[in-house]
Amino acid sequence: MSASYVLFQYSADPWNARFEDSERRRAFTVEEDPNLIMRITREAPWAQLHTEVMGPSNSYLYFGPTRSPGYLVYGNSPHQSMSSARRQKRENSTSRYFVAQNGKEYKWKIAPQGLECIDSKGSTVAIWETSQLQDEFHARLTVRLSALAIITEIVTTLTLNRIASILNW
Repeated sequence: MSASYVLFQYSADPWNARFEDSERRRAFTVEEDPNLIMRITREAPWAQLHTEVMGPSNSYLYFGPTRSPGYLVYGNSPHQSMSSARRQKRENSTSRYFVAQNGKEYKWKIAPQGLECIDSKGSTVAIWETSQLQDEFHARLTVRLSALAIITEIVTTLTLNRIASILNW
């Protein structure tokens, strides 16, 4: 992917992980509290290095009982159901769609070893791939520079899709 940026994910646990850049600066922290609320924090020192980064600095995933689908919130925006943030257009499709705060639709193509985020024009804007055994990180998230404006939404929906896959939603 040309003109892109790479974040490394440490921890295979989608409920508690961190994403760092190649200089080991923390970009995102993903944490779950005992009340089944996850906070995904875009770290300010990292974001300030990238003028392309826009949107909310935090998102929250509120799960229902026994980690059933609940809703998500970007910053102070209105909440939306987790189901709407990972819509399925065809019954047997592995793709999941979401609408970013900029009003544009994106889809995650889900595969066993990774996920690919594609915009409405068919261009890949992000790829998440699990690492090799010799790597010190769990996965690599490659994001086009043009998609840094929605990086919080990308990390949030990536995390949501990984959790949904694990919990068989």
